[in-house]
Amino acid sequence: MASLRDIKSRITSTKKTKQITKAMQMVAAAKLNRAQQNAQSFLPYTEKIREVVASIATSSTDVSHPMLEERPVKKTGYIVITSDRGLAGAYNSSITRALFNKINERHKSPDEYGIIVMGRIGRDLFKRRNLPVMQEIVGLPDQPEFNDIKNIARTTVEMFADGLFDELYIWYNHFVSPITQQVTEKKILPLTDLSENESNASYEYEPNEQVILEQLLPQYAESLIFGALLDAKASEFGAKMTAMSAATDNASALIDELTLSYNRARQAAITQEITEIVGGAAALE
Repeated sequence: MASLRDIKSRITSTKKTKQITKAMQMVAAAKLNRAQQNAQSFLPYTEKIREVVASIATSSTDVSHPMLEERPVKKTGYIVITSDRGLAGAYNSSITRALFNKINERHKSPDEYGIIVMGRIGRDLFKRRNLPVMQEIVGLPDQPEFNDIKNIARTTVEMFADGLFDELYIWYNHFVSPITQQVTEKKILPLTDLSENESNASYEYEPNEQVILEQLLPQYAESLIFGALLDAKASEFGAKMTAMSAATDNASALIDELTLSYNRARQAAITQEITEIVGGAAALE
């Protein structure tokens, strides 16, 4: 049985751990609130670009663009968003496990796909497994701006335009609630899911529809990447908040258990001392 000193030391260390996890939970909650606001405020921009692109692509037969056309798939690109740090529960493992399963299902050779990864945890994992990582970015801020990923988003879209990829998917954790994150695969390119009913407005284009489309399509694809990153950041902080909340609750339960053990051990020690005193007094009589 552990000594009173050992039990008391464990109680003290567990209380300190609880203070740390509680503080981390509060920090994650504050960052989550801001990340949600960033993701929500970016949605109208993406939706408006999509509306204009859909208006041009579906109403005119005189315009065309490689980003709107399907082609035989020889190589697939995957943009994968993970975090730079852990302590986020199953946030990273769930998306990497699902991605590995999908890659094994779709591809027979590493030559058939390439990975663009955001986040140190995903980058390190993919490199340990010798997967074809073609671009990487780590150290993104907690509240990223578009300029932080502008280069990697632009070059990734250019890879599709240049024919290096024939289709491009993005993998990330979609924010549902602070306790629920949904692994999501979204097809970025080609844009084949545009429909006529997405636009109810009429536009006049200057100089013409083809020029506008050539300008807007890369921007729209890049905005989809950035929007997914903002969504993933909200999911990351939700996962961290939930994980730290669970750790705090576990620490509280452990403290209660250790306190009970301490009181029992202390009571046993007092009982033993009393027994020894009584036994010594009886021996003197």
